[in-house]
Amino acid sequence: MRAVIQRVTHASVTIDGVERSRIGLGYLVLLGIHENDTAAQAELLAKKIAGLRVMEDESGKMNRSLADVDGEILLVSQFTLYGDCSHGNRPSFITAARPETAIPLYEYMIKLLGEKTGKEVKTGEFGADMKVELLNDGPVTILMDTDLM
Repeated sequence: MRAVIQRVTHASVTIDGVERSRIGLGYLVLLGIHENDTAAQAELLAKKIAGLRVMEDESGKMNRSLADVDGEILLVSQFTLYGDCSHGNRPSFITAARPETAIPLYEYMIKLLGEKTGKEVKTGEFGADMKVELLNDGPVTILMDTDLM
């Protein structure tokens, strides 16, 4: 599983011209699910995201977690995180999980992050053509990959 976590002052997802979700201060998490991913990877990644300390403290240091600042999460499925450009210029997405595998893991991640943060996790819509808007704060962008944890 791969996640791109962006610290944001706000973020939103719009589908077909209608805003689906919006958050204030928090994390926009783009989540890629590999064909071999399991619930164990989701659990590891959710724990890391919820505990991540990249929010600023009173000294301007990245020392606070999402819970410390009452932040929110916007979770967006992003199969293109498994795009492979090693052969040519057109990415192959063959290792990205098919919907029958990815959707249950995506929904499980929503549940896990909600439990770990104690807040509703806002989402996009799996498989939809989404317009994602954000104001990256810092900018701070962290890449997590369960294969490297």
